[in-house]
Formats: sequence, C-alpha cells, structure tokens
Amino acid sequence: MKKKLVCALLCTAMAAASLTGCGSTGDDNQAKDDNTANDASDDASDDNSADAPDDSAKGDSQTGSGKVYYLNFKPEQGQDWVDLAAKYTEETGVPVDVQTAAAGTYEEQLKSEMAKTEAPTLFQVNGPIGYQNWKDYCYDLKDSELYKHVKSDDFVLKDGEAVPGIAYVIETYGIIYNKKLLNDYIAMDGAKIQSADEINSFAKLKEVADDIQAKKDDLGVAGAFTSAGMDSSSDWRFKTHLANLPIYYEYKADNIGSTEAIKGTYLDQYKQIWDLYLTDSTCAPSMISGMTGDDATAEFAVGDAVFYQNGTWAYNDIMNDGLTDDDIGMLPIYIGVDGEENQGLCTGSENYWCVNKNAPEEDIKATLDFLNWVITSDTGRDSLANTMGFVTPFDTFDDGYQASNPLLQIANDYISNGKTPVSWNFSTIPSEKWKDDVGSALMEYAQGTGEWSAVEKAFVEGWVTEYKAANGGN
Repeated sequence: MKKKLVCALLCTAMAAASLTGCGSTGDDNQAKDDNTANDASDDASDDNSADAPDDSAKGDSQTGSGKVYYLNFKPEQGQDWVDLAAKYTEETGVPVDVQTAAAGTYEEQLKSEMAKTEAPTLFQVNGPIGYQNWKDYCYDLKDSELYKHVKSDDFVLKDGEAVPGIAYVIETYGIIYNKKLLNDYIAMDGAKIQSADEINSFAKLKEVADDIQAKKDDLGVAGAFTSAGMDSSSDWRFKTHLANLPIYYEYKADNIGSTEAIKGTYLDQYKQIWDLYLTDSTCAPSMISGMTGDDATAEFAVGDAVFYQNGTWAYNDIMNDGLTDDDIGMLPIYIGVDGEENQGLCTGSENYWCVNKNAPEEDIKATLDFLNWVITSDTGRDSLANTMGFVTPFDTFDDGYQASNPLLQIANDYISNGKTPVSWNFSTIPSEKWKDDVGSALMEYAQGTGEWSAVEKAFVEGWVTEYKAANGGN
C-alpha cells in the first residue's frame, strides 16, 4: 500500500511539474527552499571554463582517482549528506567533500565557490530560471546512469536534447495542523466545524482560525497560527511558497506556464491569507522581523499553535518534541479563489542536481559514480528515504525504500479524493531580488510602516524589471 501511495504522489507530481515544464516555462526552490537565488553568474571566474570532456571518457563505475565536491543548499539535511559522503569514502576510497550554504545564501556562495580552482563538482539549480544562470556549467546527464533511473522527463531540466539537471526530491507543502488541538477546539461550545474535513475554503479557514484566536486562552494555545517570521530562515515561506498561490492561479486562469509580466490578478487573495497569518498568530505583527523558522517550528511542536505553514521536509523537526504521526494533518493553503475546494496540496521540486562540466574529467566521473551509488546502493537509498525523508523520482526506490512520512500519505489522500495538486510555479520567479523585495514589502506592511500597495508594486512592477534584467533587457 505504501508503494502505491508513493507512486500516486509521483504520478501527480509529474502532472504538476508539467505545468512548469522544463525549457520554456519555469527548481527550488530549497525547498525547500526557496533559498536558491536566481542572480546571474556572469561574474564567476573563467578559470573553470574549460571545455567539457568527451562523454565517451566517462562512465558510472566506481573506479578512478577523482574526487567529489557537493555544494548542498538544503541546510536541514546538511549533516545527513556529510554522514552519507563519509560512508561512500569509506567504501570506495573516493574523497567526497560536502559543504552546505546557510539559508538564503546559496546562490551567493555558489558564485564564490565556482570562482575557485577547487570548484564544486556537484551543485543545484532551482529550475529553468536558475539553469539559465548556470547553463555554461551544466554537464549533459542524458547518458548517465542517474538519468536512466528517472521515471519521467517531467522530473528533469531539458535544453533541446540535453539533460542539464535532474530533480532528486519531490516535496509537498500546505498548512500542517495539530489534530489533537483542533479536536479539542471542535469539542468546545460554538465550534465552527465538527471535522477538519469541513475546512475546504479560505472563508471556512478564516472562520475557524478567528474563533480559535478568540478562544486561545481556553484552548491553551498562544495563537491559531505559528509566527510568520520574516528573517532569512523563515521568510521564504511567504515571499516564495505563499506567493506561489497567486502565481499558480494566474497561470491557470491564463493557461500559461510562465510570463515576462505578472498581472497580479490574485493579489487581493494573497493579502487576505497574509492578513490571517498576522492577526491570528502567536505574536503581534510588529514582532515578525525578529521571529525565526526555529521559533515557528517550536511553537507548533510544543502545542502553542494549531496551524503551521510548511512542508514535508519539516516532519522530523516538528516530531522532536513528542508529537506522534497520529497528531498531525495537513490542509491546502486556501486563499479565497473560486473552485479552491477542489484544490490539493502544493507538490513539486526546486532541487535539481547539476554536475559541473568544467571540472576535471576524473572529478566528473567520480561525481557521476557517487550519484549513481546514492540512488542504487542500500546505504544511499536508506539515507535519502529514511534519514532525509525524501520521496524521489528514481525507479530504484520502488522496492521498499520510501520515506515513512505521514504528510506524504496525506498528499496522496488528496489525490485519491480527486483534488488537483498545486504546481510549484515559483520556479519561474525572475530573480532572488524579486523575492527579497516582496518579502521586505510584506514585512513593512505587517509592521505598519508600509502599505499593501508596496507589496503590489514589488510583485507586479518588480517582476517586469527583474525579468528584463535576467534576460538582457534594460
């Protein structure tokens, strides 16, 4: 049953990914993260710009004298990758160095590292936009063992016939909720719902959250939602992941997969979900500039809040304080769009592996060997699935190596019930500066030092400006 559920998730992620299709439409992405910047890499040193070695000179066997340098952009799995690299080195003798960029600094660090003589041999881009910045560094993976194991081209970046990037994790996000606390609320006099299943629109979400906020003392919580922290460890949840919703619905309405000029059709809906996060929170809006991702995680884990916007990658963190699998659920992020009762969770990827084609020939081969070992060996598959908690797009994981994460099953339940997943369209955002400007405007608005019109300006006018800058315009 678990295999069927994961296969369902992957099939749906394929459909979702096709909406931001590789090539003409727009990784994270870091998800998670959304912490992968999209600034151009033009100022990287030419020292590493030698022609890529012939494909015929490389294979995927574990032999040779090369080494691997992986610049990872998911901080939450940084130590896991270090541990896995050490096991590979112990097994093969091949040195594997893993460095992890701090949240929000990946693109900056990648540019710095690529300018060095010992540049990363393995790095990440967040999708088609990120690829355009690093296309001169991306080795064609079409003949690699890694690509042979990808279930669908919906999980790869393509440039003509070339395959410059391959997604390695499929993730889902929404509004995680504490089932016990929500059931305690439902048991109270005057509760606005009798079951969590009744929350299928923004109107109902707001009605419930407002009532929880009003009864927070009786319920024993500090707020309906965790704090909407706007420091770099948390702001990506709102300037990228939450911003995906108005982008998604605009693309859907206009039947497009990317644009050079976003219209902001659903910014009123973006405003009302942001307002809800601010008013029904564990902290005053004026405090969010100093609140962190760790604060929000802790608030949810210890039962100070009922709702928490985040994704499947947060599972291990929120379970560290005694919650069990039976204690958590996840809702779609409703913003008040017609037909949203048929909406599922946000499913996709912004994590694409790229191999540095300008690295020495033996290092390219060593890197391909390492990736093949990661997705085929028992050690590598166990780490990705069970330690890191990833659902992957590789067929090598179909024989039992699947993440035991209840949030993934919830995503499949929405699919089974006929709900349409929300695709990750934020991979088409033109630059990291756009995200930062939107984030700054959101924070100023929350603190009362700015107007919502500044958010609209950053969202719409900033998109045009940054798109032109990224595409050689004036």
